[in-house]
Amino acid sequence: MQLSGSNLIRQFWNLCQRRLFPMMEEELGPLSPKHQRLASAFALLDLKEAPTVRGGRGRPARDRGAILRAFLAKACFNLATTRQLLDLLRSDRLLRRLCGWESAAQVPSEAVFSRAFAKLAQTTLLEELHQTLVQQAFTGHLVGHVIRDASAIPAREKPARKPKAAQPKRRRGRPRKGEPPAPKARLERQPGMSLPEMLADLPQACDRGVKIGSDGRPQSWVGYKLHWDISDSQIPLSCLLTSASTHDSQVAIPLATLTAQRVTACYELMDAGYHSPHIQTYCEGLGHVVLIPDVARQTKPALPMEPARQQRYQLRGSIEQLTGRLKDEFGGRFVRVRGHRKVFAHLMCGILMLAVAQLLRLVT
Repeated sequence: MQLSGSNLIRQFWNLCQRRLFPMMEEELGPLSPKHQRLASAFALLDLKEAPTVRGGRGRPARDRGAILRAFLAKACFNLATTRQLLDLLRSDRLLRRLCGWESAAQVPSEAVFSRAFAKLAQTTLLEELHQTLVQQAFTGHLVGHVIRDASAIPAREKPARKPKAAQPKRRRGRPRKGEPPAPKARLERQPGMSLPEMLADLPQACDRGVKIGSDGRPQSWVGYKLHWDISDSQIPLSCLLTSASTHDSQVAIPLATLTAQRVTACYELMDAGYHSPHIQTYCEGLGHVVLIPDVARQTKPALPMEPARQQRYQLRGSIEQLTGRLKDEFGGRFVRVRGHRKVFAHLMCGILMLAVAQLLRLVT
């Protein structure tokens, strides 16, 4: 009989409690809950085969597998800087052994960590680990509700200057015969594009974003915007990082496509910012029921949801709780790197550890 994903994870957790943790405590000493979570994450993500990058002449590169485990530990312990991570690795013998170093003298310098992170950010290793984890967890399971939202990610870098595109002067009304039609908006182009084309079309440079806060006032930040889908069991399913000025609706179709490749779902929940017939039609074409609040127009008021749909829509608040956990518990608030790929890699370390923590919480 083939086991489902949750049964495999439950068996994995029971095996950790019966064999892995007692064996580690016999050799290394008592394990704290964070050490247990970290050891479980390393075993669940199968990081023992992480590649070692060697380049050119000179001294051989350090083991990048141990450095990768250290960056995941940085997210697990919610450390703000790499220097704090190095201090903890040199003082915490148990954490150092979990990452793969026998003595404090073997821990690389801060410069080595910086170069290793730059090379890690140029790969898709973290995204592949997340995809594999999600697919294994939901094998044989149906996701009831996919919840979609975006969150501001402030960064410590200057916003990129946007070049002013020369807008051709057009006469009002119907275009003349032979005159080229107006270019389509991104939402109109996306349904006919492949996923790599949609991702390449999204802006990724650091810029300034503005949103309306809970108090009704506009709030601005310089940096990026994290777009992600989670399940109703609060497991991150897929995520993308764009420029801060990117509207949430422009990432809905790529995210829906990415999530549909990983899990099978029934409903998609989005706030009123995603209200668009293009998004509605595309997600319904994936076989999903789309729940988006209606938007009031000048000519008609917003239509209320049916009671059954409104009850399902109440689940959307869970993504705000998970966003808070990512920022407050897994390093999402401490973005100290610059550049789209590095910022995304930093967030992916936290998302991986958050996904493992939520999976283990479901089976305990």
